[in-house]
This record gives sequence, C-alpha cells and structure tokens, in this order.
Amino acid sequence: MKTASDLRNLLRQIDHKGYPAYKDTRGCYTFGTWQLSIDHVQGDPFAAPSKVSVRVAGKQAGFPAELYRNSYQRIALQDYLLRQFGRQLEKLSFRAKGSGKSGLLAMSRPGQEVLERTASQIEPETGNLTVRFEVGFPANGRTVNARELEKIFFELLPECVEQTLFAKALDMKKVRQAVFLAEDQQYIREQLKAQGLVAFVADGSILPRKSGVSGRPMRDAVPFVTPPSLKVTMELPHRGTITGMGIKKGITLIVGGGYHGKSTLLKALELGVYNHIAGDGREYVICDETAMKMRAEDGRSIRKVDISMFIRNLPNGKNTEAFSTEDASGSTSQAANVVEAMEAGCMTLLMDEDTSATNFMIRDELMQRVVNRESEPIIPFIDRVEELFRVYGISTILVAGSSGAYFHKADCILQMKQYEPVDITELAKNEAAAYPIVTAPEKEHRALEENRVAKPDMSLRNDDRMKLKVMGKDGFSFNRETVDLRYVEQLTDSEQLAALAYLLKYAELHLFDGKKNLKDVVEQLEQKLMTEGLAAVCESSYVPTGLAMPRKQEIFACINRYRKLHL
Repeated sequence: MKTASDLRNLLRQIDHKGYPAYKDTRGCYTFGTWQLSIDHVQGDPFAAPSKVSVRVAGKQAGFPAELYRNSYQRIALQDYLLRQFGRQLEKLSFRAKGSGKSGLLAMSRPGQEVLERTASQIEPETGNLTVRFEVGFPANGRTVNARELEKIFFELLPECVEQTLFAKALDMKKVRQAVFLAEDQQYIREQLKAQGLVAFVADGSILPRKSGVSGRPMRDAVPFVTPPSLKVTMELPHRGTITGMGIKKGITLIVGGGYHGKSTLLKALELGVYNHIAGDGREYVICDETAMKMRAEDGRSIRKVDISMFIRNLPNGKNTEAFSTEDASGSTSQAANVVEAMEAGCMTLLMDEDTSATNFMIRDELMQRVVNRESEPIIPFIDRVEELFRVYGISTILVAGSSGAYFHKADCILQMKQYEPVDITELAKNEAAAYPIVTAPEKEHRALEENRVAKPDMSLRNDDRMKLKVMGKDGFSFNRETVDLRYVEQLTDSEQLAALAYLLKYAELHLFDGKKNLKDVVEQLEQKLMTEGLAAVCESSYVPTGLAMPRKQEIFACINRYRKLHL
C-alpha cells in the first residue's frame, strides 16, 4: 500500500498540469492509524466531485464490539459517527480555494431517521469503519492546484478524522446512549408483536413538526398524553419504565376537528417504521415495520394487478383480475395500492381521508338508494376492511373527519382534541346505532394469486451506458424513463431513491427472467442486501457515497411504478 508521503510527492509532481493529471491519484494511501482511498476522480473542476473514503481498522477505532453486535446497534453507531464526521466536514468545506467545485467537502446529511447508509459502514466481524464522502479537487481554471488539495488531505481531513472516528476522541457516554436508544426502540418493536399491537406512542412524545418542510420538532408543542383505556407500560432495557398508547391489531379510527392533530398522529405512525434520533420527539413512536401509507395516486401506471376485490364489472368489460392502465384514476390507483401492499407483506394499512379517493372509501345511504349496487363497479374499502383483518390479518388505521361511516367497523375510535387523544369508542358506537348500515355485506373475496412474472427487457441488457438520475424525493430516471415515487410517502430520504434506482437496474439486468414472480424478485433483492449490503447491487468500481436502505415495501412500490415493467 502506498503511503501519505507517496501521495504528497505525487501531488507536487502534477501541480499546474492539466486537470486530468489528478487521475493518477486514484488508489489507497496509509496515514498511520487510518487509510485514505481516492475511489473516483472527477473529469473537470465543474463536474460531480471526486469520491473519497476513509478507512479505520476496528482495533484502531477502538469501539467495543457490544456496540455493533446486532444490525440495529451497528446502524445506530454508524449513524452517530456519520453525523459527527459530517458536522466537522461541513465546517471545513471550501477552506481550500479554486475554480468550480474546488474545495468542496460534502457527504450524506441525514434527517431525523436512522437509516443504513453507504456513507458510513462498520464491518460487524472486525469493527473496521469506512466513511465515504465527496471532495472537489481544487483547480485554477482547468489546471491542477495540488497545493490546495494537499491542504485538504494533510491538514483539514486528518483533523476531522482524528476528532470523530476514534473512540478515544469521542464522548463515549453519548456514543453508548445512541446505541442504547436503538436497543430500546428494538425492544418496543418486539413488544408490539408480543402484545398484539400495531403501534406504540410514548407519553411525552412531540408529534408536530417545526413546519411542513422540516422534520424537526415544533417548539412549545403539546406533549402526547395517552387515554387511560389505551395505556400500555413497558420496561425498556435502558430507559426503564415507559408508558404510552398501544394501538391494537384491528381497525382503528382517528377522528376530530380540523387542525386538532389527526394527520399529525398518522404521519408520526407512518414514519414510526424507522428509528429516530434522540431529541426528535418521536424516538418512542414505533409502528409495525411493514406498515404502508395508502392514498389515491391519479395518473400512476398499473401492470396486471388483481383489483377485483375492490373493482369489478367495468362497463367496457375490462378484466380487473389482471388490470393494466397507463393513467389510473383515484379509486383505481388506491385499489391497486392496497393489493400491491398485500403482495409486499404489509400487515398494517395507514390511510387519511384527505389523500384518499372518496368513492373508494365510502358510499353513503342516499347514493346507494339512487345508484344501485349493480350499477357501481367499485366495492368501497369500508365493505372490505373487516375482511382484510379477519382473513388476511391486515390491520387498518384510518383518519376521518367528515364521515362517521367507519364507526360501525372500527374496533377503537380516537378523537383528537387539541393534539390530545380521547378514547370515544363507546360513545361513537352508541351514536352509530341510530344510523344502521343499509348495504348487505359483500361476499368474501377469493384468495389473491401472486402470479405476476417479470420479463427481461433485452434492449437494456445490451446497453452498457444505462444512466440513473435521482430527482430528490420525487423519483428517478432510468434510461430516460421516469419512475415517479412522489406519493410513496414513507420514502424519507433522497438517498433511498438512489438505492432504489440501483435496485431496479440490478433487477432488470439479473432477476427479471420470465420465471420469477415479483415477490420472488424482491425477496432475492432483500436477501442480497442483507448478506452483501447496498454495494452489491451497484456493480461499479467504487461504492457510491449517497445510498440509504429502503424497506422491502418500497422496493415493491418502485417496481410497480416502473412503466416499462414487462409482465
């Protein structure tokens, strides 16, 4: 392996040469207790920054093995170190000068959620630590400015590494607290299954956010207080006794006036599939990890989805047992979303009437009298919600503020009053008795078949210049084909979309074979991620910096929204 002195000498040799001379710096260099790897060098000072990584051997880093023994511990520790390193790196950005992106130092900027990322990784067997980031190699015009890059690698970066990636330099009490929080969160997840719950919201949680575009907690917000009838007590490994609201399996309805916190509670639950950092306010808001948010999604494509549970007898005679369209309506898209969620292994549906198709959710008495059942192809969700739980074990948490139709179906009814929940199940049931349901119950639907088999696109397999481009949290383009993920609301980070782009590419090149159904494809992708990590699906000479792990459910959602999916 080359040494730091070799790098310094090389930089001095190429100083003032044309910018492509930087390509010679690729390789790995030892800096005593850590190693610097220059993985990819940008083509010019205005191009995407160069990709660089720092590796520290486990023995040198000095973090106890008990802090990364399990995956949730390891991810928490990775996340903590990433945030520490990132804060220091940001302070040093553009200290080195030059044209274009010269002197840029950048890496992942995680939000409130704790996700596995390629930006920070620990090998569980050895404790070896790797952080990946971007560096804008300095230039004067399009000429190498090696002295400024030398400043980055020999002055700025060593300071950052020494302060943030070694146990001896960090406050180990805070490091342990980050890992202990993850252990407590994992304990609650296990207790959800043990106690027959789909979600838990701790007393004192701060659910409102600072703004609609901020994930940070709102100042002076009303802390969450559990209704006595729903109070659950847990004994966490580290925090000790904690109380909160346990939402049982079944059908839960959240009602109340506008601006009283219904959707805020639902939003906290939908992001409760992820762990959150200390100070977020939702650290102990934990939801069934398979839960999916359902909504209407006008205009999405659908490929051979069996939506006959909700839609049948279309006037044009179109088959709803293998329904396809390039431009779905609100009700059709929501029906497809529910069926696809079932295929993805979802055991809890989250819905908000604000983002649902009204005709998919309910049909009131007057409409049923005027337009008879035979003339309406849509079987509303209210007629299937009990069946979903009874037959498939799928629970539903629904926000409703304008219709009391679901009072008859709900097992638990919560009213939000100024951000405080009140259990009104008995009251609502008594009132609902005066408004009996007029429709006869629907016949139980036949078992859904998972027979969607993906065929390969041979034109892609012969294309060695496939391009991926991520568009924030809206979606990504795959060879100029846009995969729209705007309404997959539990995707919380653009790096998850970057990972999905690579996963779709890998599936298209290696797994779509005309034999495996989509469930098999996703299971193979999930297994590969679990055993080999995100790097395994990238198939590049270096591991991309900005990838974050998506859930199995979002992988399904991504593939289902790929318009060139051949089934």
